[in-house]
Amino acid sequence: MVKLSSELLNDNSFHFDSSIRVTPKTKRPEKVLQFGEGNFLRGFVNWMFNKLNTDGLFNGEVVVVQPIEHGLVDMLNDQDGLYTLLLRGLKNGDVVVDKEIISSVGRGINPYRDFDEYLKCAENADLRVIISNTTEAGIAYNPGEKYDDAPPASFPGKLTVLLHKRFKAFNGDASKGLIIVPCELIDRNGDNLKKVVFRLAGEWNLGEDFITWLENSNYFLNTLVDRIVTGYPRDEISKLTEELGYTDNLLNTAEPFHLWVIEGDKKLEKELPFTKAGLNVVWTSDMTPYRTRKVRILNGAHTMTVLAAYLAGKDTVKECMDDTLINNYMKKGLFEEIIPTIDLPAKELEDFSSAVFERFANPFIKHYLLSIALNSVSKFKSRILPSIKDYIERKGRLPKVLTFSLAALIAFYRGTEIRETALIGNRPGNEYKISDDMSILEAFGALWSEFDGSKESAGKLVKAVLANTGWWGSDLNELNGFTAAVTDNLYSILTNGAAEAVRELL
Repeated sequence: MVKLSSELLNDNSFHFDSSIRVTPKTKRPEKVLQFGEGNFLRGFVNWMFNKLNTDGLFNGEVVVVQPIEHGLVDMLNDQDGLYTLLLRGLKNGDVVVDKEIISSVGRGINPYRDFDEYLKCAENADLRVIISNTTEAGIAYNPGEKYDDAPPASFPGKLTVLLHKRFKAFNGDASKGLIIVPCELIDRNGDNLKKVVFRLAGEWNLGEDFITWLENSNYFLNTLVDRIVTGYPRDEISKLTEELGYTDNLLNTAEPFHLWVIEGDKKLEKELPFTKAGLNVVWTSDMTPYRTRKVRILNGAHTMTVLAAYLAGKDTVKECMDDTLINNYMKKGLFEEIIPTIDLPAKELEDFSSAVFERFANPFIKHYLLSIALNSVSKFKSRILPSIKDYIERKGRLPKVLTFSLAALIAFYRGTEIRETALIGNRPGNEYKISDDMSILEAFGALWSEFDGSKESAGKLVKAVLANTGWWGSDLNELNGFTAAVTDNLYSILTNGAAEAVRELL
């Protein structure tokens, strides 16, 4: 079977399936340098730039830099930067499958093998945008690297060298600064990247003029990204290849939903006109409410639901959505308890929540509850606890579902045996591994080993859990009525089963 390439794309004798959106591959100016060639950036940012190009709003190519020594750049170059993206999921209740060949990537560079070619990018007058997704650990200070390393090991190190080379190549021309848009999943990603770059510039003695140029001529933007990119469909590849009619070793899959919140000067929107192309990109002077919305609604709905649902016999998010009881539990917690604590327009919050429910019900994504349950204690602290405290402050009473969700967490962490770095829990019919920080697992193991089955013993256990300020940041027993409510819910789960406890709650 033929392989996806520029030659195939421009071959008039080859007939692509009518369901695949195809645009000819043309040479464009290299305006974007992207650190990262993984599934997410190809299914999110490169898809957006492809949309800008096809709508005649950008006319630029992406040059991909492989951030670590071993990656996909060779495979990307072998296909002339081309790959197929399948967007699959629910949209307004209907199943949609959108197929498109993405042509926004021009070429890839491996700086570990061709550092000089990487540095040449600094001399490109057309270059304007830096994109990155080098994992959460990618934006970090590496004390051991040097300016003369070829290349520096860290992403901030590579970026600092590139920016300095650009500063020198254009004699500090203010118009040759760059718009730097990191997509790493850490809070204030742009601020954190800027901090490391400035630190390296100082330690490497790159000069005050360079530091001034960095500050005044470049934009380090904070962002929030949201799209589930499921990547290479290994289990379906034979069937999909037959349907497409060509081989694509970089075939990528994702959900239709997308959101990119960018905090920065709104004048930059003219240079990156994503909204003009109809994309769900928000330019804002303060991304805090949007981060709160995502953490409390999307992530919060997961953490609020999955532990109780797993104990009630469910294994995937899709099963939760298909179960009336669990679905109603999630809706009540989300619409009646979480949304009232967020300071954004009600319709915006409700629309976002409705989109979350469609995403959870996506028939193409198999999201296991045990995967989401990883490190649930820290997740509860950041995703659920702020909503509980805000709800109490605003309403003067406890939120019933969110309070129940902590009882479900305590019940889920029931176990006394630690085996291979996991606490072993037991659900009727099977045992499961509870994964978290070892000190947390040991603490729960010790508490549950003293449980004698009585409600009094459950109350003692709850009080000890809530008193752990290292986990929650405060003693949760101080919340009026909280200890008793969590105890009642926990005892109900233990005596009646999680499903019946949820039913009683609702």
